[in-house]
Amino acid sequence: MLSRDDVEALAAARHGDPFAVLGVHEYQGALWARTVQPGAAGVEVIDASSGRAVANLKPVHADGVFEGRIPRRRRSFAYRLRIRWDAATCEIEDPYRFPPVLGEMDVWLLAEGRHTRIYEKLGVHAAAVDGVDGFAFAVWAPNASRVAIVGDFNHWDGRRHPMRLRRECGVWELFLPQLHAGARYKYEIRDAAGALLPLKADPFAFATELRPATASIVSVPPGGAGDRAAPVELPVRLPSAARSRPVSIYEVHAGSWRRGENGRVLSWRELGDRLLPYVLEMGFTHVEFMPVMEHPFDGSWGYQPTGLYAPTARHGAPADFAALVRHFHASGIGVLLDWVPGHFPADAHALARFDGSCLYEHADPRQGLHPDWNTLIYNYSRHEVRNFLAANALFWLECYAVAGLRVDAVASMLYLDYSRPPGDWLPNVHGGRENLDAVAFIRETNDRIGSGHPDAVVIAEESTAWPGVSRPVRDGGLGFHYKWNMGWMHDTIEYMRRDPVHRRHHHDALTFGLIYAFNENFILPLSHDEVVHGKGSLLAKMPGDRWQQFANLRLYFGFMWAHPGKKLLFMGGELGQASEWNHDAELDWGALNDEQHRGVQRLVADLNRAYRDTPALHECDCEARGFEWIDFADRDQSVIAFLRRGQREDTMVVAACNFTPVPRTGYRIGVPRPGHYSEIINTDSAWYGGSNAGNAGGVDAVAAPCHGHAYSLTLTLPPLACAMFAWRAA
Repeated sequence: MLSRDDVEALAAARHGDPFAVLGVHEYQGALWARTVQPGAAGVEVIDASSGRAVANLKPVHADGVFEGRIPRRRRSFAYRLRIRWDAATCEIEDPYRFPPVLGEMDVWLLAEGRHTRIYEKLGVHAAAVDGVDGFAFAVWAPNASRVAIVGDFNHWDGRRHPMRLRRECGVWELFLPQLHAGARYKYEIRDAAGALLPLKADPFAFATELRPATASIVSVPPGGAGDRAAPVELPVRLPSAARSRPVSIYEVHAGSWRRGENGRVLSWRELGDRLLPYVLEMGFTHVEFMPVMEHPFDGSWGYQPTGLYAPTARHGAPADFAALVRHFHASGIGVLLDWVPGHFPADAHALARFDGSCLYEHADPRQGLHPDWNTLIYNYSRHEVRNFLAANALFWLECYAVAGLRVDAVASMLYLDYSRPPGDWLPNVHGGRENLDAVAFIRETNDRIGSGHPDAVVIAEESTAWPGVSRPVRDGGLGFHYKWNMGWMHDTIEYMRRDPVHRRHHHDALTFGLIYAFNENFILPLSHDEVVHGKGSLLAKMPGDRWQQFANLRLYFGFMWAHPGKKLLFMGGELGQASEWNHDAELDWGALNDEQHRGVQRLVADLNRAYRDTPALHECDCEARGFEWIDFADRDQSVIAFLRRGQREDTMVVAACNFTPVPRTGYRIGVPRPGHYSEIINTDSAWYGGSNAGNAGGVDAVAAPCHGHAYSLTLTLPPLACAMFAWRAA
């Protein structure tokens, strides 16, 4: 029989061990059934095989606790509950008659923090138990005294579905029979002292409500277990990690690339239908989406996610996002996602103090609070937290088959003193400032990706001189495939800002990046960070009158595409957009009515095609043998010239850049071979809005030594322009 304490705890939603008292239990040779059904007028136990009532349960508490004796039945007999309400009667399966959700191996791996596909067990998953369909719930909350599922299906009443604690791993679980996809839910959690916390969204939810609502939605991931509509095989991922391949990335914010009527945000499918043809037309090889994971605040652009396993509901259902990825991959365009494992917002419904303790975040604010963004930092010393994050990386690669991930703010993870004054950070065990736990997490995650998905690419946004970011873990590196070259970006933007008359005094800003260009596998990024927070657009950074501004921008793009390194350009840059990026509105597509803006767009498309179709411009992007200076010292005329080489001896491109508005005629540069050098790019072409100065399509090398070479070219260098010449043997 239930004790009075048990009855009161059940009625008050405080009982922490519901399976010890609910369901059917044997007591002194008899079976007793118990259930909590607030508001019910009566409850009967129905034998599932015969359909007959075998017991009438009596109320033992006014808040809906029922109990009754069952005569002459096996302990494990299958039954249902018939519940009589004031105006209706229904039959339900009793969740408390079903066995545990997690198997022993799952429990052990979860406890060890080595469950590589933890998302297949935690969260909500379609299941059939004892022939009954439903959904299995599981959530990690080891310091909670009680956890219950609340949602549409139980009137958000925490008394109805308390969960079972698997003490071995700190996971609470429950199988809810007869539940259907689409239901909204959260977890009602009491902390270790019994205090009720704000309702928590599921950290492993595969779908969420549209903000500002914050509930999780019962769903299965596309391609995951339970997705009956998924194809047998997910799309084949592109071999993006190969360093010899052309990689030109178009960075996109899904909410502001294009808008619908009256400023409406496009759905995933609408975005895919409009964006893919544009990316193909512009010649990019990849599209990189700023974080698509669910986030409550539009102004965070997704970089403060609360639902790491759910594509944001702003653009539709998870299946719609999966369709977008398949659509792009079927056309040969790789989809990359920004991924944020460095911090998370302190929203009450999310991970912050999830079970009343600092579970996901570090308890010490000197390690757990990010001073720049007022966010919380993951506690990488907890193997469960590392497992949560590493599995999330695998989730996007496996369930959505994305081509790769760009990891945000890696530097903030690597350093304990990142953005912290002296005395406001804690050194590691060796007295240093390196976050050893974060380093171990990064290496472990990249190792998992490399072993399970060697065709996926992982990119680091890392702004310091940390060694070996893009070197394999086995060689002591962090294991990324590529690293953003933030130094190149900062130096060259500052150089381009300067009036050309002063550039001769800052010539080293152009050439310094080649000193370290092959220390890492670099991507040259002109990202969203350069066109926000009052920095102005790329065009607005350029000096001079309107013509010179456009010429400078075209020159900068030509220099970037000729320079060693893969490419990344944030949307709007290819339009020569004059205004700073605004996440609440679409790009200034109307600017294309102006020939200067249209010329910039044409140039970027042609640069991408030249880069993609010319092996010398991409095959050795990350190798010193693919680059050679012709002349880096002509600071007086602000001119540089260099060679790009491919893997074969017969692939070579000469690039010459004039960073002043003064045309240079009869400008001689040395080249290693005789033959014809075809002008494949001239950023001063009239087609792009330039003055159309140039070299009549190409130049023949002559046997006149120059710059240490036996042959030379005599060029016309257009004003504020970059020209590229592809070599062809005589």
